[in-house]
Amino acid sequence: MKKKSREPFIPVLRHETIRQKIISVIEGRTLSARDISTDVRVSEKEIYEHLEHIQKTINKSYHNFIVTPSKCKKCGFEFRKRDKLKKPGKCPVCRSELIQEPLFSIRITG
Repeated sequence: MKKKSREPFIPVLRHETIRQKIISVIEGRTLSARDISTDVRVSEKEIYEHLEHIQKTINKSYHNFIVTPSKCKKCGFEFRKRDKLKKPGKCPVCRSELIQEPLFSIRITG
């Protein structure tokens, strides 16, 4: 059985917060949560939590938070009225689970 090292955990040194990093990654680009998580090196689940907070705060400034809704790959149904940012589980029309992830971007206005 391996012995655990007694050294304290040292977090990764970051020069900007995770949310600042996410904003800089998606500013001017359209990416899915999976793409953002690989760039920022944070789990996809955590990205969705940060995106919810970014959505609330970014609309108050001179930026525009844009969500391209999920779409069913089988029948083409678009989830326009969905408030949640996460990918839906099933299509309400055809019950297919083949659903394209929502895409996120930030555009600078005025």
